[in-house]
Amino acid sequence: MDTQMHSIFLKYFDEVARQRSIRKAALVLNVSSTSVNRKILKIEEELGASLFDRTPEGVELTAVGGILLEHCRRVLHEFDRTRVLIDDMRDLRTGHLNIITVDSVAIGSLPRAINEFSKVYPDISISVTTAQPEDVVDAVAMGDADIGIAFTFTSHPDVRILSEKSAPFGALVRPDHPLSGWPSVTVEDLAGYRLIRTIDARGRNSIIDQAMSTLVTPLSTYVFTNTLFLAKEMILSNHGIGLYTKIGFYDEVQRGELSFIPLIQATLGNVRVGVMASASAAIGPAKRLMCDIISREMGSMRLDS
Repeated sequence: MDTQMHSIFLKYFDEVARQRSIRKAALVLNVSSTSVNRKILKIEEELGASLFDRTPEGVELTAVGGILLEHCRRVLHEFDRTRVLIDDMRDLRTGHLNIITVDSVAIGSLPRAINEFSKVYPDISISVTTAQPEDVVDAVAMGDADIGIAFTFTSHPDVRILSEKSAPFGALVRPDHPLSGWPSVTVEDLAGYRLIRTIDARGRNSIIDQAMSTLVTPLSTYVFTNTLFLAKEMILSNHGIGLYTKIGFYDEVQRGELSFIPLIQATLGNVRVGVMASASAAIGPAKRLMCDIISREMGSMRLDS
């Protein structure tokens, strides 16, 4: 049975069951009784079982017909739900989405996601704010942001994690740096090299600071800034090395302008970045689409090597 015939039969079968009459069902459907009866007879022939018992008063479902009716109505219900969602997406022309994210996601992956989103919702405005991971979670929990993207160090009862991606930390260096080409490094291997650091790599409870706290020779920070753009330029200019996830440097690593060396360290090697929303707020079609696109964009990135 092809898809179109299946769809027509479901509507015909459901209406006959409701009306308990092929003639009455045909009137409701605005088709001929012969057409409705022919469709039902054809399916009965394919199944090798009767769906209705014919009586002078009309028709009654058989046991087989009752089983098929459950399937029929489930399919029709799911189709109606899907059509409502599609209609909502088509009808929603204007609105606003407030996104808060760690700095690294705002470079590359989020702009690409916004470009794709705008093809479906060109008139929905978007605001993007960068913040430390803890502040991202707090903003989503308080309802100050529709979507948050941050490291998921801890769970929050008022925040729902919609998707997660493993994003381990590593050393980011120029291809001509002495560490370039190493298969992996430890925090101890970085001793003697100056770091380029940013706020969103620290946060109030910096896991980087925790990882470095046990070093006999502490790492020195050469440049500390609140913008990843400057940090990236300093690394590219060979003023120091970065200790980051690959997310904010993905394009440079892909082009061979920087090397990413996985860090062998339990805390920094098990980091995950998540797309999150309020646990109590509804996720409408526009927000859902944006979250799905961001998740797909990050999911396509190879971040562990």
